[in-house]
Parts: sequence; C-alpha cells; structure tokens
Amino acid sequence: MNAEKYIKKALQMGADDAVEFKIEDIEFDPRTLLKCMYGCGDWGKGNTCPSRPGSLSPWEYEKLFKKYRWGVIIHSKDKRISQDVSFAIESEAFTDGYYFAFSLSDCALCKECAGFKGCGCVNPRKARPAFHSVGIDVFKTVRKFGLPLDTLKDVTDEQNWYSAVFIE
Repeated sequence: MNAEKYIKKALQMGADDAVEFKIEDIEFDPRTLLKCMYGCGDWGKGNTCPSRPGSLSPWEYEKLFKKYRWGVIIHSKDKRISQDVSFAIESEAFTDGYYFAFSLSDCALCKECAGFKGCGCVNPRKARPAFHSVGIDVFKTVRKFGLPLDTLKDVTDEQNWYSAVFIE
C-alpha cells in the first residue's frame, strides 16, 4: 500500500487534509439518495448525478466499492482542489499498478455544467460522481477521522468538500 505517497501528494497539491481509509471505515447508507432527490437543485441535470439514465442504485454501488480494500479521503475548502487532487491520485494509482483506482468527487470541472443545458458532459473521462451520490454517508465516514463537516446553517458558512480515491 502506498497511502503515504498519495497523502503527501494530496497535501502538496493543496488539500487541507488527506487520510488513508480501509473499506470497513466507509459508511454506506442508501438514504443519501433521498437527499439528492429532494434537496439538490442539480437532480436530473448533471452527468454525474445519480438521476442520470443508467446510474446504479446505492446498494449496487456499495457492492462495487466493497471490492476495494483501501483508499484516501481528501478534504479541501475548495471544491475544484478536492476534485483535481482526487483525479491526480486516481491517475497516479493507476500507473502504479492499481488499475481499478477510482475517485469520487463532486464535479467542478466546468464553470457551468453542460448537463444543466440539456447537453452531454464535455469532460466524460474526468467527471466523477460525488462521494455522497453513490450511497456513502460522508458525514459519518469523515467524522471517524476527526475531519470537519457540519451541516451549513447559513449560505455564508464555510463549506468543506470531500472526495475519495478507492484503491485495490
């Protein structure tokens, strides 16, 4: 396992925190889909949204992700940094021989998502689903590591963004 290598890379790229996880640390809960369906203005619009045609259900995602043994959780106060770091680690893990490495990160590739305009994704090779949109309870998971995450009480509250790279 090269977790330290990937953690160091994450921090060098600007992540606020990066921690190794074991698959047993990941808290799966299909209720996350309810929060997507009835709380997210992006529902039905984005290419990485669980509402897109062909998307797996949370329990199907859980079965897939439980095939992994470990990975790295990335925390940033900047959504784009979180995604850039997770994708870079996914790419490096792949070239290190972890050919099933896969990142989850709330997409921040484009200023405006083409899916919101009814068009296809312009970055399908880099777009990844959000950590929570595949049935993972991000709050419960990251709190195990002492990482900050609270519900926002006001739109001016500082937001914490999380991504993860699952590595076999």
